[in-house]
Amino acid sequence: MSIKHYEWDGVGYAPLIFDGDWQVALLNWEPPIDLVTCTEIERHLQTDEVFILLQGRAWLFSRMNPESEWQHEDLQPGHLYNLRRGAWHNLIATRDARLAIVERRGTHEDDTEIRPMTEAERDELFLLRPGWLLKVVPEIGMGGVS
Repeated sequence: MSIKHYEWDGVGYAPLIFDGDWQVALLNWEPPIDLVTCTEIERHLQTDEVFILLQGRAWLFSRMNPESEWQHEDLQPGHLYNLRRGAWHNLIATRDARLAIVERRGTHEDDTEIRPMTEAERDELFLLRPGWLLKVVPEIGMGGVS
């Protein structure tokens, strides 16, 4: 068979296609990418990571180190977003969000470093969030900002 079909309707991240040195995963909303419960960022030192928003809304944010400025994108469906290796990052997404992620094979197993965001980082991000996030939960701050 020359065409195989993959889907993931569960919560969170599921790597589904593996070939050579790369993999493709689907990411559905999960609590760590919710505005209220997003408290960690991660990085991968061995791979760039490509994000493709399939449905819903999602906001990708990253920085190379704690002293650098936040970079952020309000993801648009069907666009490709290449996150450079080594960048600390995370997403905030709506509950109907679905994303495809292309990255080095095994990234989820051996190349993911996670750390808690500081309250200052969460406050900085709260001020940068896109307009649709203002409408979702306007009264709740990420790190104590209201």
